[in-house]
Amino acid sequence: MAGVELRLIEDCDLDVLFDQMRDPQAVRMAAFTAKDPSDREAFDAHMSKVRTSPDVIMRAVTRDGNLLGSIASFIIDDHTEITYWIDRPAWGRGVASQALALFLGEVAVRPLYARAASDNVGSLRVLQKAGFTIMNTEISYASARDAEIEETCLRLG
Repeated sequence: MAGVELRLIEDCDLDVLFDQMRDPQAVRMAAFTAKDPSDREAFDAHMSKVRTSPDVIMRAVTRDGNLLGSIASFIIDDHTEITYWIDRPAWGRGVASQALALFLGEVAVRPLYARAASDNVGSLRVLQKAGFTIMNTEISYASARDAEIEETCLRLG
């Protein structure tokens, strides 16, 4: 999709990202979210932490100058994992796929890992299109659904 770009997250992006990350339908689909997506104080604390962490690479996803989400890599249990959030009105328009392709060009670490709720078919399709392969599934607690659900674990490289 023409016009999709990555850039550093700026302070002025935080209000938009906060709004995107508390959309009820998007939160349910993502499943593994903040315990309370409407808690602005927790969001700000988390963003401050990840934006200053040397173990996190985080980018804003834009198209034609409009902020459509974020993408990041972080280290957990000695593995580098990726995560992304795309604003729901941009779903199904190739934004996530192009953002991930651009991000993979910036992050040289391999292997990379990713996780998605097993019923999040769109996200799984984006990851597999980028070359991630399914390793296994796990049952994990999803705070957005207040239940244990199946989560698909993927690997690239």
